[in-house]
Amino acid sequence: MQILIVDDEVRYRELYMHVLEAAGFMARAVASAEEAIAILRTQLPAMVVSDVRMPGASGIELLRRARKEHPGLPFLLVTAYADVRDAVSAMRLGAVDYLSKPVDLDELLAAVRDAVGVYDEVKELTVPSEALRGIVAESPAMRNVLREAYRVAQSDANILLTGESGTGKEVVARFIHQNSPRRDKTMIVVNCASIPGALLAGELFGHEKGAFTGAVTKRLGLFREAEGSTLFLDEIGDMPIELQPALLRAIEASSITPLGGGKEIKVDYRLLAATNRALLEEVEAGRFRQDLYYRLNVIAIEIPPLRERTEDVLPLARHFLATRRNEDKRLSRAAAQALAAHPWPGNVRELSNAIERAWLLSQTDVILPEHLPPVVRMAASRSLSGAIETDSGVHLDVQTLEASEADSIRRALEQTEGNRTRAADLLGITRRGLIYKMKRLGIT
Repeated sequence: MQILIVDDEVRYRELYMHVLEAAGFMARAVASAEEAIAILRTQLPAMVVSDVRMPGASGIELLRRARKEHPGLPFLLVTAYADVRDAVSAMRLGAVDYLSKPVDLDELLAAVRDAVGVYDEVKELTVPSEALRGIVAESPAMRNVLREAYRVAQSDANILLTGESGTGKEVVARFIHQNSPRRDKTMIVVNCASIPGALLAGELFGHEKGAFTGAVTKRLGLFREAEGSTLFLDEIGDMPIELQPALLRAIEASSITPLGGGKEIKVDYRLLAATNRALLEEVEAGRFRQDLYYRLNVIAIEIPPLRERTEDVLPLARHFLATRRNEDKRLSRAAAQALAAHPWPGNVRELSNAIERAWLLSQTDVILPEHLPPVVRMAASRSLSGAIETDSGVHLDVQTLEASEADSIRRALEQTEGNRTRAADLLGITRRGLIYKMKRLGIT
């Protein structure tokens, strides 16, 4: 059963073909309504999936013309959020349905199956175990994220990863890259929030020697460094709006113009972007271009916060412990209970830092609640008593943090090479509090 895909953007065509073929359909893709009309004159597919806005004849015009010769041919139109009027017109012309961009791939498959009468039970996509190597995901929510990411990894479609800070968006981006045809080349990562706007353009697009003050050498830029690979733009919502037209051009034309250069250069890359901002709100506020938003948001994958995937907390904590410096440490039962009780507003990043601190403060091979940050201990304080039962069932008197703080402070200072600010962060106290304790304990 063949599905005809009509879209002027190659990344959409390849994405839809990949998803439909993986579901057992045959798929054929063309770039224009005119090409689709030529095909319909000689062969009739089971269904047409078409974009609305295309150069030349639109998807609405394609539907209107096809209806004259093939009144029963199922049509599914894909439209941007701003094209609701087109969607209404399509339904009046007899389209079976329409989808809004960014397209939910499960909705796409469901719409196609409904239209062509295929109601067989759909087998859930299984991510191969080798693809999950190094990934910790026990919760259903995170496994769904990885299934979606794995499904689209083989295409070149732009993907926008959203979610709170610290949820693991870069981990998912690397997972997509490692399971893509571009895996043999290094993924290029740039944090748009960490580079001043005046320098970001040169970092991304490159520059010629002398293009601006300080440009003493020629620079290729990250787009060209990502040739044949994946470019990951983290914190894309922080990109200055004056740079956004150049990024839009790079996406639309797959070409860039280095600063100080007058010639466009073709680039072959796959774009992933991430943000913790609500980009539609940024669009409404005039801080982010709407056309750029839709170009980035071909596929949207939201990473849930850690509080919504509590099944991952302890596996992640044990994973972070296992990656520490050749020291085999484990969580006591009470420490595990404290970790499980904390809501983790800082998400996976906060959990990683908490385990780093606990590893640093623990003098034995067992992590106790006293080694965790105070805010984590407080979450479980009602359920913890002065005695802690270890995993072996033996009760131990807990040495308080105050009694061991001298050793803890020395280890923190050693770990941070004497940096008092970082040591205070590890200990979960203020820098001023650390200095006070050092004076009281005679630590220099």
